[in-house]
Amino acid sequence: MALLLRNFRLVGFGDASASEIAVGADGSIAAKADAGARIIDCGGAWLSPGWADLHVHVWHGGTDISIRADEAGLKRGVTAMADAGSAGEATFHGLREYVIERQRETIKAFVNIGSIGLVACNRVPELIDERFIDVDRTLAVIEKNRDVVCGVKVRSSGVIVGAWGITPLQIGKRVAEIAGLPLMVHIGEPPPVLDQVLDLLSPGDVVTHCFNGKRGGSITDTEALFAHAKRLAEAGVRMDIGHGAASYSFTVAKESIRQSLKPFSISTDLHGHDLDGPVFDLATTASKLLAAGLSFEECVDGIAANPRAFLGLDAAPLAPGSRADFTVFDLADSDEEARDSQGNVLRLEKTFEPRLAILGAVATPAARAGREGSDG
Repeated sequence: MALLLRNFRLVGFGDASASEIAVGADGSIAAKADAGARIIDCGGAWLSPGWADLHVHVWHGGTDISIRADEAGLKRGVTAMADAGSAGEATFHGLREYVIERQRETIKAFVNIGSIGLVACNRVPELIDERFIDVDRTLAVIEKNRDVVCGVKVRSSGVIVGAWGITPLQIGKRVAEIAGLPLMVHIGEPPPVLDQVLDLLSPGDVVTHCFNGKRGGSITDTEALFAHAKRLAEAGVRMDIGHGAASYSFTVAKESIRQSLKPFSISTDLHGHDLDGPVFDLATTASKLLAAGLSFEECVDGIAANPRAFLGLDAAPLAPGSRADFTVFDLADSDEEARDSQGNVLRLEKTFEPRLAILGAVATPAARAGREGSDG
């Protein structure tokens, strides 16, 4: 059914302006409303490009930590997401058939350099030794799935690579280069040390868990390391939040933002071990970054325009003929207690509260986790 959106405030569209948005029955933006279009009064809420989460794990049933994509998607205000390495070359076909092709949300994926992906996450790490990487098969999977693959993922921390150190990242970077794709690297506890990781990265690559507080694996461990990370970010290496159960520190976030090292994208790393806290959803994660010092507009860019552009989606889908892809939300007053991955507490004075996810000609009610039916 055709839609007509009214009574909203635009944010995240640059200088674009609109007092109403018409969506045809085919789901595309129209120059004028169809007769009989369903009118959606947004109640003065904000309307942004559809939110995109650059780091989730939604290969439910294919790994022992992944959640169903529904838990991270439209009902949370998120219209697009990227699975961050749940599947390696051996299981990518299943992720595509059973998740990517069946969801209404736009889903793309980073291919894990480890062939088995996260099938038994951390209990059986995907990067034990050289037998766990098959360069030829990984490149073949990438070629077969170019339309949905957005990069190569390497978890480059000690609990994954053990004594193998920097080598898996070196291989992953080479595979990404051959394929002409960006690399997403998970950083954390050494080995390898973070200096080794950062030295391998190029503009367009992604550092996820950029504000983790793990000693020996944090960008704030030394002044020289922080300066190195800041130079890379200024040169085009993408800093991604990837909150997760163990990878976001209020202290690191606030200090980094204070020193003008700001994230390119705000993402959740949603999986079965953090869905019920401390992460919950993308709106809550964005609220934590707002409290840590990002501006409202920077937060919106971090959950909309920036990750959308990375995924090859229209960063500001308002032109006639574009597919309708929006999130309607409030920025509500709050006095909520939030926790980071180390259990530290920060009080949120404002929270992002999704109301609708509009994808094509369908408007889906949305709310933060545990807030369904709430007034805020």
